[in-house]
Amino acid sequence: MLVSLFRLLSFLPLPALHAIGVVVGWLVFLLSPSYRRRLRSNITLAGHGASLYRAVGEAGKGMFELPFIWCASPRRVLRTARIVNWELVQQALATKSGVIFLTPHLGCFEIAAQVVARHTSLSVLYRPPRKAALKPLIEGARARANLHLAPANLAGVRILLKALKTGQAIGLLPDQVPQNGEGVWAGFFGKPAYTMTLSAKLQQMSGAPLLLTYAQRLSWGRGYAIHFVPFEGALDGTPEQQAQAINAAMEALIARCPAQYIWSYNRYKTPPGVSRPGEAAA
Repeated sequence: MLVSLFRLLSFLPLPALHAIGVVVGWLVFLLSPSYRRRLRSNITLAGHGASLYRAVGEAGKGMFELPFIWCASPRRVLRTARIVNWELVQQALATKSGVIFLTPHLGCFEIAAQVVARHTSLSVLYRPPRKAALKPLIEGARARANLHLAPANLAGVRILLKALKTGQAIGLLPDQVPQNGEGVWAGFFGKPAYTMTLSAKLQQMSGAPLLLTYAQRLSWGRGYAIHFVPFEGALDGTPEQQAQAINAAMEALIARCPAQYIWSYNRYKTPPGVSRPGEAAA
């Protein structure tokens, strides 16, 4: 049923989907106190409170563009994307050490992977959705030509490392909350957030360059600008220091278009079995 609905919605033009998304985004914001509270709290904490009302509409756009991104023909989807700084990707690939793309929950991150996979093989870390009904929809949409899924487990990590060692590209969501034992506490907009250590580990094991990526949503449904930005931090020191460097890079990236970050994401949650800073381990 859900797959059929998404396929039906995918025939609508992107401007129409974004317009519907703005309306639904505001309805959810007004009708859900918990959603409203988390979105407002997170964006204010980050110092981007001035973008609150635009963020409400952008969150709705992010929901309703998914049928188009996942179910429309790849040719139709990719026509909406304009690439910025692709020469940085070419330079990174030329090192033959692979490339690690770090893409936060900013803008239309789903299309960023499709754009990269159009030009080179890309393996992305994938965590199955909690709702079983979404699994065939998401997996079918993401596993397109040149775009490969690596499960979020040890086998998936081996797939990513193998791809890097053969000079291929991989993609990670560095602001996704990892599971117990897969992260450390590091500041994110001044508040401790459990942060994955995999990005730094894979970089140190492979020597692959890091590139930051985000797909900026253009106004009035005009499509997306896919940006590539070099990582300028240092991945030395302790795992906590490495995670902090990556979080700082994500903060700078988000500041480019703060209204398009998914502020309703529970970035500061404590995964099961993890002790918060200052608490004794169970």
